[in-house]
Amino acid sequence: MKKIKSFFNREQNLLIHIIATILVTILGIYFKLSIQEWVLIYFVVALVISSELLNSAIELAVDMFTQEFNPLAMVAKDTAAGAVVISAFTALGVGIYVFLPKIILLFKMI
Repeated sequence: MKKIKSFFNREQNLLIHIIATILVTILGIYFKLSIQEWVLIYFVVALVISSELLNSAIELAVDMFTQEFNPLAMVAKDTAAGAVVISAFTALGVGIYVFLPKIILLFKMI
């Protein structure tokens, strides 16, 4: 348990992604998503979490090899972080595509 707590203290963004995954799962159950919608949702969840893990690995590797400022190290870290941002916006787009019509329908019923 100590190692898990230590991991999430170091990787706070991953914890945010896991919480978002839990919330999306709850919403998916509530709205009774189709198989295709579940596949879309979990594809982008896997994309975001994979991107976050790769970003962390790149940051740790760069930090392991250089202690002083290096412009190339900064570019490597920024590029890896950019991949996470792109995957997160992709997930947001898929989330809007899947959930927005269901939310609109819910409010029309009220």
